[in-house]
Amino acid sequence: MIARRIRFGVLRGGALGDFLVTLPALTAIRAHWPDAFVECVGYPHIAQLAQAAGLVDQVTSLDQAQMARFFSTQPTFTAQQVDWVRSFDLIFTYLHDRNGVVRENLELAGARQVIYGSPLIPSGIHAADHLVKPLESLAIYVSQAEPHLPIPVTALPARRGADRPDLAAEKYWIVHPGSGSPAKNWPPDHYFALAQRLESTGQGTVLFLFGEADCAVRDALSRLAPDRVLEGLSLLEVVAWLKQARGFIGNDSGITHLAAALGTRTWALFGPTDPHQWGPRGKQVRIVSAPERNLQALLPSTVYTAIRDTI
Repeated sequence: MIARRIRFGVLRGGALGDFLVTLPALTAIRAHWPDAFVECVGYPHIAQLAQAAGLVDQVTSLDQAQMARFFSTQPTFTAQQVDWVRSFDLIFTYLHDRNGVVRENLELAGARQVIYGSPLIPSGIHAADHLVKPLESLAIYVSQAEPHLPIPVTALPARRGADRPDLAAEKYWIVHPGSGSPAKNWPPDHYFALAQRLESTGQGTVLFLFGEADCAVRDALSRLAPDRVLEGLSLLEVVAWLKQARGFIGNDSGITHLAAALGTRTWALFGPTDPHQWGPRGKQVRIVSAPERNLQALLPSTVYTAIRDTI
């Protein structure tokens, strides 16, 4: 008789950084049940990272209409939904669920066991440490949780534009000057001055990476360095560039967490946010904190020295 495969469901919304600090929990689940089937319900363009790393087996969209029923105070479920919920031995939910509606609805639909982890990070604890706490109810303890994405290069698309000779492996840097909030952004002219310093001292070409939400900083920097722009990339294409970069420099952002999780040498610039709570972790990570949390006062020469002294 073939043994039934254990099935876990993990529900996780949020932006890129929110998902990445959940990686230690996914890693612990995979480590304790290496043969289990793990389905992640989230945003596919983000959750695909965990699938590429082998931490989950399937990604289901949190945005699909059927998922809205689990947020309703008067839910009705189809037979297919009931079968889906009951197929899991255990469901972990990290969805915003202050009143417990989602958890109650999962149980109403027949969930065998539901473990809830609040996505709201309390002060005084690192986000990754907070998100592994729910696993303690299963006697799984993780100390100093460190997000890690072991995505093999073979699982990645080719780097578009990588045929340029000045972008050979270990010869370029990636800079992401944006974030989810303008208050967390180091000034664009500081980034440009740092890039000039790195290139003039023979450290390699500096490329500026922009996403859809980086319009303001993109306009400022693309005028200064029009031939140094990376944009319009999928998240897996960004991974391909990051994995082969000499180093990464960025603000408190999801892309900075991504670089750190991939093991790329990362210098994270922090101002108003607390690195003890939100700083990326890893042996290759260096946090550069602005004086008095004022990013305007963090000089390019200071950041360059931090890079030079740890390169």
